Amino acid sequence: FSDVLALPIFKQEDSSLPQENETKHPPFQYVMCAATSPAVKLYDETLTYLNQGQSYEIRMLDNRKAGDIPEINGKLVKSIIRVVFHDRRLQYTEHQQLEGWKWNRPGDRLLDLDIPMSVGVIDIKTNPSQLNAVEFLWDPTKCTSAFIQVHCISTEFTPRKHGGEKGVPFRIQVDTFKQTESGEYTDHLHSASCQIKVFKPKGADRKQKTDREKMEKRTAHEKEKYQPSYDTTVLTEMRLEPIIEDAVEHEQKKSSKRTLPADYGDSLAKRGSCSPWPDTPTTFVNNSPTPAPTFTSAQHNTYSVPDSNSSSPNHQGDGTSQGGDQLHPSATIQETQQWLLKHRFSTYTRLFSNFSGADLLKLTREDLVQICGPADGIRLYNALKSRSVRPRLTIYVCQEPLRSIQLERQDAGNGDSSNGAIYVYHAIYLEEMAASEVTRKLALAFNIPLHQINQVYRQGPTGIHILVSDQMVQNFQDESCFLFTTIKAENGEGFHIILK
Repeated sequence: FSDVLALPIFKQEDSSLPQENETKHPPFQYVMCAATSPAVKLYDETLTYLNQGQSYEIRMLDNRKAGDIPEINGKLVKSIIRVVFHDRRLQYTEHQQLEGWKWNRPGDRLLDLDIPMSVGVIDIKTNPSQLNAVEFLWDPTKCTSAFIQVHCISTEFTPRKHGGEKGVPFRIQVDTFKQTESGEYTDHLHSASCQIKVFKPKGADRKQKTDREKMEKRTAHEKEKYQPSYDTTVLTEMRLEPIIEDAVEHEQKKSSKRTLPADYGDSLAKRGSCSPWPDTPTTFVNNSPTPAPTFTSAQHNTYSVPDSNSSSPNHQGDGTSQGGDQLHPSATIQETQQWLLKHRFSTYTRLFSNFSGADLLKLTREDLVQICGPADGIRLYNALKSRSVRPRLTIYVCQEPLRSIQLERQDAGNGDSSNGAIYVYHAIYLEEMAASEVTRKLALAFNIPLHQINQVYRQGPTGIHILVSDQMVQNFQDESCFLFTTIKAENGEGFHIILK
């Protein structure tokens, strides 16, 4: 056995393991001094309860190994801390949700930095238009702690019905950037986040105590399915893996653990003042020329996002209007807006105001249901996929050529009757399965005035004429073929159609 282990191939594999671990080593670590809930299952993400307005320390730690990112040695980095929604449904309506909160709480912010308690933070800035974000510079080689205060509570974004509604979870997200040659902090280094719920003052302590008491009542076997409560919350690194091939994307859509497309964050970043989680800057994953969301050193230090009048960089439109009812990936933002209006989705034009055709087509059925609700979500998904309703019954009908024309063509073909008459069939698609529908669609297909058709008959055994009724139509075989001819009515007004 020892001889086998000494083989060079095993030595190679063994030596390669530390290298793989090194590539996954995050340069920074952010630790929030708040205990995690004990009522979280073993493999689920941690959940931390916070009190509204209470200051919580986030320690900014330099986690680099020797030689990692040497260009930031002796320099400052910039971090942006944000509180964002965890639920996908709320992420898509983040702008509206924050505007509603701002209306109800004028002058307040969702997130603040407790400056007197914070240590090592420099050049702190907040933007009046971004109530859920704060930014600052810090030196990775020095002790740095940012004390944050979250002023919004989880139940403020829950529809109020009977009281005691379950609050929505938020995320605390930290993005860190280094300085470029131009002096701007736009080069992304690291992102991490954690899941939180915010309660009214002292509500987090009561919730933590309730969860702990519930866990104490469980059996030892049941406790093994839950992770222990930790005194601090480590923000986990955020990574998005790109989906390049449609086949891979199709397979991942079948899984509940679906990875988002590489430019998914870019599409969302265009939508509002503050991009929802998981809007990781695309330095990690983007293989396209789409620029990552950047921060400027201007007065308000906001995201620099692409122009709302431009289409997706990967799918520039050709300036021509879209033909037909199908939305094409090459559709520009303006053409996508026109398509939404045409298909009665005017309610969502503002929500998708910066989506190109490609952006909209990448959304899955589940995404659209979460964004638009079950009814409109399914309707929008079917419209995007151009799903036509399959007819209940299809029949093929041909008008029988006149006898004189047949004879002429037979003579011209030296008596070959197989080439004499040309039979061209029309497909009649039936939905109502009624005789009146057959009459109406025959008139439409063959340009016959509907008011001139008196009756429709089917030729039966021995040449008898059977009136076509609703019951007869319902017993037609699917894809049956009929020849039809017309005969004048006895009174000379209109005519009858006979199906053979």
